[in-house]
Amino acid sequence: MLVNMNNMLQTAVKNNRIVPGFNVFGYEDAKVIIEVAQTIGAPVLLMTNKDAANFMPVKYYGALYRKMAEEASVDVCIHLDHGKNVVDIAKAIQAGYTSVMYDGSAYPIEENIKNSKDIYSICSPCDVSLEVEVGCVSYSEPGLNVSEKLTEVEEVLAMSNEVNVNCIAVAVGNVHRMTEQKAVIDFERLEKIAKVCPVPLVIHGSTGIPDDQIEKLRYYGVGKMNIGTAVRMAFGNTVRDFSNENPHIFDRIQLFQKPMEKMKKVVTEKYRLLGW
Repeated sequence: MLVNMNNMLQTAVKNNRIVPGFNVFGYEDAKVIIEVAQTIGAPVLLMTNKDAANFMPVKYYGALYRKMAEEASVDVCIHLDHGKNVVDIAKAIQAGYTSVMYDGSAYPIEENIKNSKDIYSICSPCDVSLEVEVGCVSYSEPGLNVSEKLTEVEEVLAMSNEVNVNCIAVAVGNVHRMTEQKAVIDFERLEKIAKVCPVPLVIHGSTGIPDDQIEKLRYYGVGKMNIGTAVRMAFGNTVRDFSNENPHIFDRIQLFQKPMEKMKKVVTEKYRLLGW
């Protein structure tokens, strides 16, 4: 069933669970993720990140993912990740996305709030849920000069008081695109934020977070966790190994079977850690 993310996150937090948001890049990974969600009986977000949006227009992703979501037996939300401006957001809404993230993390909190209000004004009439980021989650990827700015309680309060957002992404030691589980979450900071924030929190950069910390996050008001690098590594590493072992195979469908099986295992394990 195609939905926005509002109810699924609120329900998850009440039950000490976290809804996974998986970055997807086409039919193969979306198919695997929906199949796992249906087997478990859990909701899911199919997310389009900036790399995917730069590769192919969101109108094509939207057409595919909407149809897959409509035919699913569980709640599926189609979400634009890290939209940087009104144009990005409007394109996603026109493409049928049911949820968007506005990333104003590079701006001072006053400008972030102002821009978030403008984004909300186009999301609300379309019943599109809105995620924002307060603070700034850094990247481990070389060449991406994004400085970490840990989330402050006062700024979360200001955002939630002035903009009717559905969830807030926070920076509490999590880092985008880590390939090893070496992140250290500042649970003391997170607890203070959770106590004052009226909406579910979001953790980006989950691949770098150790499993025991992921399980612990379920009890700190986190309703959504973004998962991208772990799934991409499972797919990419497996397709490379399979190609090296089977140099005579060139058919795309054959090449992708084992990577999809590996990805299914990773997705299933992430659901377990998130309380499903």
